Amino acid sequence: MNGKSVPLTIRRNAQATRLTLRIEPGGRALRMTVPSGLSEREIRDFLDRHHPWLMTKLARFSTRSALSHGNHIFIRGVAHRIEETGRLRGLTETLMVDGEAVIHVSGLPEHVPRRISDYLKKEARRDLEERVAVHAAKVGRKVRSLTLRDTRSRWGSCSADGALSFSWRIVMAPPFVIDYLAAHEVAHLREMNHGPAFWSLCGELCARVDEAKHWLKRNGTMLHALDFD
Repeated sequence: MNGKSVPLTIRRNAQATRLTLRIEPGGRALRMTVPSGLSEREIRDFLDRHHPWLMTKLARFSTRSALSHGNHIFIRGVAHRIEETGRLRGLTETLMVDGEAVIHVSGLPEHVPRRISDYLKKEARRDLEERVAVHAAKVGRKVRSLTLRDTRSRWGSCSADGALSFSWRIVMAPPFVIDYLAAHEVAHLREMNHGPAFWSLCGELCARVDEAKHWLKRNGTMLHALDFD
């Protein structure tokens, strides 16, 4: 689709009452749930009917995933224009130029996405370590480790022994969303569930829980759409 091959996984489910089609985070794959007994022809007809919808949705991902000179990337919720310096060496840095947020990136054009992702990982670690330390002190718990990953299914996790893991892509979200994610995982140090006590503690640590959850639900998949490879 749109000149790009998108893998499709078809899963038959005896309990499904209707055929559903889902775009995976970042628009990288499609997942279809099919009721038992549905024929291959019915599946193909469904895909044909929804082809215009799929083209429109997947086009949004492809147009927002360009990491090159003149395009923009969000850092802490602020759109930064990507400016290739033309120099082979130099630090990746953000600055204001004539009132506009800019990210300067050196190196060859084909190395720009990797250099940007390296910068985002560094900034994500700095933000998360700071917010995790604040929240952990409030709940009186120790964090064994903090790891950054590029996960698709979840933004963060907390193990029973206090190891926290986060998606570094969260640094593209506004600061209050980053703070919520840190508070969410720290709250699991005391409440290893999503029960009322957990959400109550989460609310004590972060005043904008509902707003942050809504932001991630609305915008999270677009953060996954950026292809840094």
